[in-house]
Amino acid sequence: MSVDGEVRRLGSEADEPGWEVDPDDEWGLAVIATVGRQLRLRREAVGMRAADFAAAVGYGEDLVYKVGGGKRIPRPEFLDRADEVLGAGGLLSAMKEDVAKVRYPKKVRELAQVEARAVEIGLYVCHSISGLLQTSEHARAAFESRQPPYSEDEVERMVAARVARQSIFNKKPAPVLSFVLEEATLRRPLGGTMVWRQQLEHLLEVGRLRTVTLQVMPTHCEVHPGPDGRIELLKFEDGTAMGRADGAFNGRPTSDPRQLRILELRYGTIRAQALPPRESLAFIEQLLGDT
Repeated sequence: MSVDGEVRRLGSEADEPGWEVDPDDEWGLAVIATVGRQLRLRREAVGMRAADFAAAVGYGEDLVYKVGGGKRIPRPEFLDRADEVLGAGGLLSAMKEDVAKVRYPKKVRELAQVEARAVEIGLYVCHSISGLLQTSEHARAAFESRQPPYSEDEVERMVAARVARQSIFNKKPAPVLSFVLEEATLRRPLGGTMVWRQQLEHLLEVGRLRTVTLQVMPTHCEVHPGPDGRIELLKFEDGTAMGRADGAFNGRPTSDPRQLRILELRYGTIRAQALPPRESLAFIEQLLGDT
């Protein structure tokens, strides 16, 4: 899912305490407004002027006003320093968890929430390696290759959001995950040889997890039902399911049983035509050995 334009990072890390909030992100706006209000109340309670507070935390006065007014998402170190300067006893630092979530685009948060509820996830991606499987270096190289180019700060924001989704692997109990990757994407040294090797090593590590099945679709497979792009299938504990596929149902998520059966048929066919899991890992090991 695209994360373009959801949050914009401004300025350099030296003089900017954070990102602007997406004006359509109601939850994010509420979180940042609460943080700003607590900062103002704490500062006023100790009788500290905004200029003195800005100097103490190491940011410009204008930007301190913007954070206090709920106009910017503060960086974690900003909240830690503010907590220390204002003697908040950990109250401001404790807000870092929610603030960190606001830093990620709304669409990514929603996707991560759905994935976190799933007990089973199946993913096929035609033209790239699934974001759940990408190293941060591979993700960065992928975002940097986009045209028109993203700014450096936009790239870092999107890399952080993509990597954050991968906490699903640490969930207990972990969901059952299956991935089908195209051979061509594994052979492309995106980011250079070192980044490519690290990505292959990461795939081997993840593919050996008990809850993960990883398969490779060989390029010599002449026809299969996945050339249009991505297929996603998610199943939940209550027996419901959700799916999405590029080129089907306008690419929108669906929970319609008839449409889900079509997606399950396509994904099942793709898995049947791909290399078995053990052969797939052996194939990746061979690629790694040839680099």
